[in-house]
Amino acid sequence: MPRPAPGPTSTPNPEPNPEPNPAPNPNPNPASNPSPIQHPSPEPPTPVATPTSGPARTPSGPAPTPPAPPRKAFAPPWAALGGYAATRLLGLAALAVVAAVVDKDGLHRLKGRWDAVWYARIAEHGYGHEVTLPNGDVHSDLAFFPLFPALERAVSVLLPVDVATAGLLVSWAASLAAAWGIYAVGAHVAGRRAGVVLAVLWGVYPTAFVQSMAYTETLFTALAAWSLLAVLRGRWILAGVLSVCAGLTRPTAAALIAAIGITALVTVVRERRFRAPLVAGVLLAPLGWLAYVVYVGVRQGSATAYFDVQAAWGNSIDGGVALARFIAGLPWPAALGLCAALVLLGGLVGLCVRQRQPLPLLVYTVAVVVVSLVGAAYFGSRPRLMMPAFGLLLPPAVALARLRTRTAAPVLGALALASAVYGAFTLLGSGPP
Repeated sequence: MPRPAPGPTSTPNPEPNPEPNPAPNPNPNPASNPSPIQHPSPEPPTPVATPTSGPARTPSGPAPTPPAPPRKAFAPPWAALGGYAATRLLGLAALAVVAAVVDKDGLHRLKGRWDAVWYARIAEHGYGHEVTLPNGDVHSDLAFFPLFPALERAVSVLLPVDVATAGLLVSWAASLAAAWGIYAVGAHVAGRRAGVVLAVLWGVYPTAFVQSMAYTETLFTALAAWSLLAVLRGRWILAGVLSVCAGLTRPTAAALIAAIGITALVTVVRERRFRAPLVAGVLLAPLGWLAYVVYVGVRQGSATAYFDVQAAWGNSIDGGVALARFIAGLPWPAALGLCAALVLLGGLVGLCVRQRQPLPLLVYTVAVVVVSLVGAAYFGSRPRLMMPAFGLLLPPAVALARLRTRTAAPVLGALALASAVYGAFTLLGSGPP
């Protein structure tokens, strides 16, 4: 609870090497080696005529048409952003319709309930608010990381809106940045078409309605996706800087920090040398998370204060004991269904491994899943906590990308409709888990 490099452009395949024994790559890098995931090879480029004093011609007629200009480095992937935006607009439309039918305020559910209230209060008044529950437990706002409320406050100062509305604007803008980053990672690994599908699938995730709320999931996922892409492209300092921001957004940044650190370690072992940018990126990565933990400790006068605050909210790490007890306490049909869902989750993780996803993406995905399952948090929150693990959606994205558009589009449309309806009834009912 409490928290750009672009998609790659396709390049033509190199000419076949006439040598029978090509030399091995002298500088292997696990973060940037091509993934074995197969996707169509781009067409060879059209030859460009050499400039002459007059119009260039071939023996059979005029010069061939020059090739299309290369895609700009930061050109937005409109298909991915448009598809993602369509899923979220459908979710908002479903919320508006259901809210009108049941006579409830749908907008208030997006910006004025649950965690959104805590973030808005921090944005307005800073830290220091506590709520004492009837059982004596104390919930402190120090459980919520500072970057999101800081952005809320900044937007409310720059624009004529209150901090709650500013939170929605931050979340919605971050959701587009997240979809772009997710597309870019997917395109880097499996091709542009798979990247588009991956971004849309993230928008139809069962708890994707949270992406339209003044919550931190979109901001964190955007920072994580772009940081992972930076690692994949060997831009270690940028990856570290983005990780610092992620560490000021959600505690789940521990998964991103682990992904950067493990990938760097493997890279150093394979290259047998330390490179300054790599070392700098690794040292930067944990600073945001550590800075907030230290801040809470100094403020509360205890080295373990941050972990004590989280434990009071029920967010301590218990190795999965709370999850096992929750399942054991359910009626057997519900327990059986939940176990089946966990088996499905394990199968998705297995597919990610079999797909041989790049090391940083795989480590990040597995770490987010593990952190979400081994905590003592309320079980209903766990699907939301796993939402930033977009790598789980890459295997189905690749499968759908192989289908014809007339087949894949209805599947994605049906998923978007189901996600929208589920989100509307959840928001207007028990609220986000």
